[in-house]
Amino acid sequence: MIRASDRVETYYDHARELVDLGGAYTCSCEAGAFSDMKNSGEACPHREKDVETVREEFEAMVAGEYESGEMVLRVRTDIDHKNPALRDFVAFRMIDTPHPREEAAEYRAWPMLDFQSGIDDHLTGVTHIIRGIDLQDSAKRQRFVYDYFGWEYPEVVHWGKIQIDAYDVKMSTSTIRSLVESGDLDGWDDPRAPTLASVKRRGIRGEAVVDAIVELGTSTSDVDLAMSTVYAKNRELVDDESDRRFLVRDGAAIPVEGGPDAAHPPLHPDHEDRGRRDIPVRDAVLVELEDVPDVGERVWLKGYGCVRYEDPVDGEASFVFTDDDIDAVREEGVPVIHWVPAAESVPVTLRTMDGDVSGHAEPSFRDYAPDDVVQFERVGFARVDSVPEDAAEEHVAYYTHP
Repeated sequence: MIRASDRVETYYDHARELVDLGGAYTCSCEAGAFSDMKNSGEACPHREKDVETVREEFEAMVAGEYESGEMVLRVRTDIDHKNPALRDFVAFRMIDTPHPREEAAEYRAWPMLDFQSGIDDHLTGVTHIIRGIDLQDSAKRQRFVYDYFGWEYPEVVHWGKIQIDAYDVKMSTSTIRSLVESGDLDGWDDPRAPTLASVKRRGIRGEAVVDAIVELGTSTSDVDLAMSTVYAKNRELVDDESDRRFLVRDGAAIPVEGGPDAAHPPLHPDHEDRGRRDIPVRDAVLVELEDVPDVGERVWLKGYGCVRYEDPVDGEASFVFTDDDIDAVREEGVPVIHWVPAAESVPVTLRTMDGDVSGHAEPSFRDYAPDDVVQFERVGFARVDSVPEDAAEEHVAYYTHP
């Protein structure tokens, strides 16, 4: 990893060479006054200083003899350039606040990004640069420096801004930072944040994001990236290897009468060789409230069988096992629903883009470790985030996508 704060002396050496080539000069103009001159195409009065004076004043900058705003080093460009932003831009400025890294805390003269990254790109052998369209002036500034040194400038590909749907939070560093600092977001990896840290924590792989963006192509116009495209790419990567499990959100406990003591659905419907999971039924099951049928109607408890919801005159409503075969689903249209045992289920907090959801998973969900990805049937994929030491406490999973 390259840190600019480790390479300040390298930038100083190249600045000295640039001064000797006549490509830079020191300037003590007040910022507003220089801006007025620049915008009117008027040359700075310091522009024609002799090289020796410029060199001495730059060394004084390096030695920290100036205060912030008192002196800068400018790259000599074209004072008549049609774009004022490219006229004699700043290469180095004084900064009074010490750098947060102890190794760089003594430096006071710091390079601006266009100068620093231009030097680094050349020295590290960069041949192609991919930038946002908002940074197209950076390439033009850096070309002036490259021309002075006689270097070949890399190929540059500019992209328009990528707008992403599905997020209520604006895709802005300052906006996200503000929400994190105020506590409205739990962090940069909060599932509601439009960040790479967030999608990674949700279990979306980097390859899926890359593939979706590459598919957009390189356009200088702003483009829209649908998260559904990222989800589709990720689904191709995780579907085949993700075990299936049941998760019931806001469940209703309903007794079960008759039928087997346990269900044995497959770990993966396309891979019978992986085996089956054992889900005990015991006395009652949890089903989602919207899946509770009307009295007298049947549902198919997935992996278990067909039951009828009966409400006796005296006693509690219950599911009564009917022993109907799968034709009840295929030919009669009996709804298939998921469920978990009421007594042995695992409490789970599912973190989603719309907030936290409380639920219960089947008992074998305890076998998973952080970073495992499962598919909760009829709910979606999820990445296991944390597993408590006490099995009775809540597990935390991050919702990935449908």
